[in-house]
Amino acid sequence: MSCTAPPSATPQSVQKQQDTAPVVRDAAELPPLTSEEAELARGLRTDVAKLSQEFGERNSGSIWTLAAVADYLNERLSSEGFAVRRLGYEHEYKAYQNLEFDVPGGRWGDRCVLVGAHYDTAAGSPGADDNASGVAAVLALAKHFRGQRRRRTIRFVLFANEEPPFFQTPQMGSVVYVKQAVAAGDQIDAMVSIDSVGYFSSKEGSQKYPAALDGVYPNAGNFVAVVGRSDGIDLVEKARAGFAAKASIPVISGALPQTMKGVGWSDHWAFWQHGIPAILVTDTAVLRNPHYHRSTDKVEHLDFQSMARAVVGLQGLVAALAGPPSKVTAE
Repeated sequence: MSCTAPPSATPQSVQKQQDTAPVVRDAAELPPLTSEEAELARGLRTDVAKLSQEFGERNSGSIWTLAAVADYLNERLSSEGFAVRRLGYEHEYKAYQNLEFDVPGGRWGDRCVLVGAHYDTAAGSPGADDNASGVAAVLALAKHFRGQRRRRTIRFVLFANEEPPFFQTPQMGSVVYVKQAVAAGDQIDAMVSIDSVGYFSSKEGSQKYPAALDGVYPNAGNFVAVVGRSDGIDLVEKARAGFAAKASIPVISGALPQTMKGVGWSDHWAFWQHGIPAILVTDTAVLRNPHYHRSTDKVEHLDFQSMARAVVGLQGLVAALAGPPSKVTAE
C-alpha cells in the first residue's frame, strides 16, 4: 500500500454500511480457531516469512530480487496446477511482470471477479504486512477455490510496482494491467485489492482514521476494513456481507470519497480510472501499523491467527461476488 495520495477531502456525508459501529472484541473473546483456520495460519506465516525474510526488500531498486520473487511465485503456482500468464513490461531498461491466472467460471465464465495484490515493497522495507500478507492471502484463496466452478471466473493477479516511485503513474503494475485488459475486451465485473491484512491490535487507540471519520468507527485495530468509493456502495455492501457471513473476525465497511486519505491507496485505484467497480480489503496499514513502510515491517509483528480468520472471510467475500457454484451449460 502506498502512502502517496491526493489531498484529503472532508465529505459532506459518510456512507457506511452499519447504523452503529460494530462491537470489536478482544482476540481472547473470539471463538477458538477452527482446524481450517489453524492450518491457514501456519501456511500464511510460512508464505509471509518466505517473501519478507528470504527475499526481503523487492522493488525497482532491488530489481533482481523483484524478478526472483516473480519467478518463485510463477513456479509455486504452476506446481499447484495453475496456468500462469507472465505479463511483462519495461520501463527505463528494467523489466517488470504482472502474474495472472484463472479459476474458470461456469454460466458467466466470460466475465470475471479479479482478486489482486502487489508483491513489491516500499524502499528499505521487507514488507511483511505491506504486502507479503496480501500475496499470501491470494495464494491461500487460489488454493481454496481451485477446482471450484463459480458462476463467474475468478481471476487472480499479482502486481508489480504499486509502491513509490510508481504509485498512481503509468508504470504502476495495476495501471499497466487494467489498460491492457480493457483494450483486450476483458469483462471485469468487480476487482478486490488485498493490501496489508496481517496487523491487528486490541489496544484502545490503536486505530486511527482521517479526521472526517473520527468517532464513526472503532478505535481498536482488531477488525478488517472493506473500503470503496462513494458511488460503489452496492459492491461494498455485498462484499462486506459475504465476508461477515463466513468470518470469525469483525469487519467494517465504508463507501467513501475517493479523495479521502487512504481510500485510493492501492491497486483498486487503477480500476476506478476505467470505470470498473473495485474495493480495498485491508487492516488499514499506516492508520494502524507503526511499522508501515519501515525496516521493521517484519513477520514477528503480524497476527497470523487473525489473518487466517480474515482469509476465511475473504473466501466468503469472493464467493459472494463470483456467484454460486455453476455448471457450464445450465443451472
